[in-house]
Amino acid sequence: MRLKSLTRLKSGVVFAVIVMVGGGLVILRLIAPGSGAVTLARHASAAAVARRAAAAVARRAAASGGDRGGGSADGQAVDPALFSPGACVAFEPTAGDRHETVFLDAGHGGIDPGAVGTTQNGTPVEESTVNLPIELDTMAILRAQGYRVVVSRTENTSVTRLTPADESGGILTSEGAFADVAARDVCANLAKADILIGIYMDGGYWGQAGSLTGYDADRPFSAENLRLATLVQNDVLDAMNARGWQIPDDGVVQDSGLGSASSAAAVAYDHLLLLGPAEAGYFSTPSTMPGALIEPLYVTDPFEASIAVSAQGQQVIAGGIAEAVSQYFASAQSS
Repeated sequence: MRLKSLTRLKSGVVFAVIVMVGGGLVILRLIAPGSGAVTLARHASAAAVARRAAAAVARRAAASGGDRGGGSADGQAVDPALFSPGACVAFEPTAGDRHETVFLDAGHGGIDPGAVGTTQNGTPVEESTVNLPIELDTMAILRAQGYRVVVSRTENTSVTRLTPADESGGILTSEGAFADVAARDVCANLAKADILIGIYMDGGYWGQAGSLTGYDADRPFSAENLRLATLVQNDVLDAMNARGWQIPDDGVVQDSGLGSASSAAAVAYDHLLLLGPAEAGYFSTPSTMPGALIEPLYVTDPFEASIAVSAQGQQVIAGGIAEAVSQYFASAQSS
């Protein structure tokens, strides 16, 4: 789901049932007029989330003969003191060297499951557990193409090292959610990434579906943001629909004005933290490279959730992202 300092939801006419937990806004249910309620609260414990994430990663290892291309075993932590174990890890190319670095962010993680939905057979799906294998699959492809790849996380964990103020009752506070997203920008900057791609899923009310990619238009490199976002949106959507999935095209959109926010400061900021600029008194560590954030599917749509949780779906999305990266750098070199 899109983030400012906490959960951002796609705009639409909905009513939200919310509670405040330890100063953090937690959206429990979204109810669209004339439709059923979509539950966004966690359906499973943190332990269950971890087991599913571990299973997805193990599947990659088995498929690749033991090297999933994403484990921390062959990667180097960018700053072990600053980030959680398994977070912000750099991986060198496995073939050749293009001398270009790509930062991939698997959205959410740890005690933050992101959007939650169910598949067509009723299996609960948490966004964080499908974002991770897509990130790892994308990394494996890019490394084999000669790119250095830095990932926000290699397992089901937060990126920042959480403090007691960052969580309450096993849920991120607004401060914790802010810190965890901001840490991803810090990781990309420390790693000297050339581009940044956020991998998230969408969540909404009944009937919402489709792929959307956001970019920030208020950066010195806004034209490059748009170029990257357009390539990511088109390549991922083309890859999915080549399988006959008929995913709607929700377009390439500016991050400004998307969704809702958890505080007056976040409303005033009006950008995604992952992509947006610095703002005095609110956000001081923005990313310093072109970036885009894709939400290829809605996990609150059972058909799209079934694709998101499948190995094939994850690999197709990863292939589309990797193709967009290659096209981005190829067009930059030719211009």
